[in-house]
Amino acid sequence: MKPSIEPQPVKARAAVLTLRGRKVVPGVAEGEALVTQDHISGWGGIDSRTGTIIETRHELRGQSFAGKVLVFPGAKGSSGWSAAFHLARLMNVAPAAFLFNEMTTKMALGAVVTHAPSMTDFDSDPLKCIETGDWVRVDADRGIVEITKKNARASS
Repeated sequence: MKPSIEPQPVKARAAVLTLRGRKVVPGVAEGEALVTQDHISGWGGIDSRTGTIIETRHELRGQSFAGKVLVFPGAKGSSGWSAAFHLARLMNVAPAAFLFNEMTTKMALGAVVTHAPSMTDFDSDPLKCIETGDWVRVDADRGIVEITKKNARASS
């Protein structure tokens, strides 16, 4: 008598969305996405010691960006933006990467001093493709962002 072989369930691979964009700061990083439609103020808008958004009327108030891929329109406020994010890097609570739509000098300098892989000028709007909780791999060197949707990860 031959032993019966039960078919094993096949795990479906989660679909990965790909965006292409322009490198601002080189490098590769990945992490959970933290997405906001609001611009972020560095000076007075974040707590650089904890990596938390503290701006009073910001939709992410009280949430931490530490180690996450921060997806947002861009920087707002004073030139202190870069100093605030530089301090967050020194405190080991900076974002893992930046994905943003609006290139400004404060955004560019902030990305550079944070040392986080950063991209802009995408072929599709990341604010419409990425949701908080999605897993995002940023390869700024190749100009590629790979997004695994949070509900696709949960079912795989």
